[in-house]
Amino acid sequence: MISIDEARRVIAAGEARANEIGVPVNIAVLDAGAHLKAFGRMDGAVLGSIDLAMGKARTAVLFQTTSEAVWEYCKPGAPAHALELSNGGLTPFAGGISLFAGDGTVIGAVGVSGGAVAQDLEIAQAAAAAVA
Repeated sequence: MISIDEARRVIAAGEARANEIGVPVNIAVLDAGAHLKAFGRMDGAVLGSIDLAMGKARTAVLFQTTSEAVWEYCKPGAPAHALELSNGGLTPFAGGISLFAGDGTVIGAVGVSGGAVAQDLEIAQAAAAAVA
């Protein structure tokens, strides 16, 4: 499982990148069981993005991938169309990244929301790099 110190580093790295590009975001870090470990809401971050950040992280950790990768399975015409309706609802677009230990074990996930989808992804990638 991700430690609180690691979760705080993930949030700090995400906030640093968000500050660099001038986008206030919400950053959620979940443990491997999809439970909230740490959360950061930057000043000015959109309130509606709180749930999206948590949803992106949850989607990533449940499927041990990125949140946007799940879309390939649930989009119209895909093998598991409407998969996003499972597990209490998924958030299958960019900004959620699974976090892995050195041995490849999933230890949690980070989810970012508040900017454009590409900005959320960029910030999430910077945040996830704090565990690598």
